[in-house]
Amino acid sequence: MNVTNYHTDTANPIIDPLNKGLGAFQQALPATDVKALNWNLLHEDLSLPTAVLYEERMTHNLQWMQQFVTEYGVKLAPHGKTTMAPKLFAHQLAGGAWGITLATAHQTRVAYQHGVRRVIMANQLVGKQNMAIISDLLADLSFDFCCLVDSADGVDQLGAFFKGRNQKLNVLLELGADGGRTGVRNAEQQTAVLDAIARWPDHIVLAGVELYEGVLKEEADIRSFLQHAVACTKQLAKDGRFAERAARQPVILTGAGSAWYDVVADEFVKTDIGLPLDVVLRPGCYLTHDVGIYRAAQAQIQTRNPIARKMRTELLPALQLWAYVQSIPETGKAIIALGKRDAAFDAGLPLPAAHYRPGSIAPTATPAHWQLTGMMDQHAYLQINAGDDIKVGDMIGFDISHPCLTFDKWRHIAVLNPQHEVVDVIQTFF
Repeated sequence: MNVTNYHTDTANPIIDPLNKGLGAFQQALPATDVKALNWNLLHEDLSLPTAVLYEERMTHNLQWMQQFVTEYGVKLAPHGKTTMAPKLFAHQLAGGAWGITLATAHQTRVAYQHGVRRVIMANQLVGKQNMAIISDLLADLSFDFCCLVDSADGVDQLGAFFKGRNQKLNVLLELGADGGRTGVRNAEQQTAVLDAIARWPDHIVLAGVELYEGVLKEEADIRSFLQHAVACTKQLAKDGRFAERAARQPVILTGAGSAWYDVVADEFVKTDIGLPLDVVLRPGCYLTHDVGIYRAAQAQIQTRNPIARKMRTELLPALQLWAYVQSIPETGKAIIALGKRDAAFDAGLPLPAAHYRPGSIAPTATPAHWQLTGMMDQHAYLQINAGDDIKVGDMIGFDISHPCLTFDKWRHIAVLNPQHEVVDVIQTFF
C-alpha cells in the first residue's frame, strides 16, 4: 500500500492568513516568503495576542541537550507532542536527534508526512483505525517504528491485525509503577505479555523495554524503578527474548521525560545486556523550556548532575506570549487581551516579563509586583499599583509554564531574531 505524501516540505510550509498571531497578508504563502514582509513585533506588525519563539534561544537549547546526551553516550528522541511542529522536528533531527517520540497514531502520521523516519510511539497502539494508520506507514520499509505493550489483550489485538496485513510490528515492553498510568506492574502481568508476544512470532517483535519515570516524585523511587528496568532488560536478553531484534538492530532501553532525564541517563548508561543496545532519552520541553515547572526541574538537574554543571550554561526560555493592555478599569487592575484560548494555565499563569510602549526604544523588564491573578477565555487580570507607568495600548510580553499546553493553542508561531524581526514561521498540527 502506498502512503500519500500530502506535504513533506518541512522547510517551507504554507501559512494561512486566517490563523491568529501573524501580520496582515492577503492569501496563503510559503513560510520562507514571510521574512520579505519585514514584520517586526515591536513595530506592531503582528496581530496580538501572539506567540513567538526566539531563534537564538532555541538554537542554544538544542545544542545544550545534544551536548548533554553526547557526553553520556546515549541517544535522543525528543517528544514531539510538546510542539507538534514538523519544522522543529527537522531542526532537532538535523541537530543530532536519533528519532522523534510521539504519543498517537495521528501524531506519527503527521511526523512521517514531514520526513521523520524513526519514531517511538510512547503509548499503546489500540483500535482498528489507529493500527491501520501505522500499517500504512510501515509499507515504507525505511520507516522505523515501535510502540508500547503492557497487556496480553493488547498484544493479541496487534498480532491479529498485523497478521492480516502480513506485516511485523516492533513493540517495547512497558514497565509501570503502582499508582501510575500504563505499564506492567508485576511479574505475572509481564509474563502474560511476553507469552502473548511469543504467540505471534511472525508479526510481533520485542524490540526493547520502556518506562516513564515522571509518574514518581522522589529520586530514590525513580532510581529504584530505573534499576528494575535495567534488571528486566538484562533478564530478557539472557532469555533470548530480543533475538530477532538483535539480529537486525540494537535493542532499545528508553525513558525520560523533561524533569528526570539526567537520572535516567545515569542509571541506564551503565547497562550491559551482551547485545547492541541503544539507550534513548525522550525529553520534549527542553527546546523551548519555560519559567515554571521545567525551570524548577532544570534547576535541580543543574544542582545534582555533574555533566550539567560542567557545561556551565543552562536552558533558556524561548517561548513568549505578547498581548496588549486593553483596559485599566480600576485602581490596581489592568485587563490584558490574553486568555485561556492563548496560554497554558494548568501549571501556573503566564508571568509578565517585558513591557513595551509602541514608539519607544526597546522593551523593559516589568515591575516585580505585576502579576496575573486570573484568566478568562480572552482576558487576563494584571495586578498593578496605583501610579504605575502603564497605558492602554502598551504591549506586555509573558513567559509561560508548561509549553505543551501553550503550543496546542497556536497553528502558526512567529520566530524572532534578537531585533524582534520575524525571520520564520513554524506550523503546528494539533
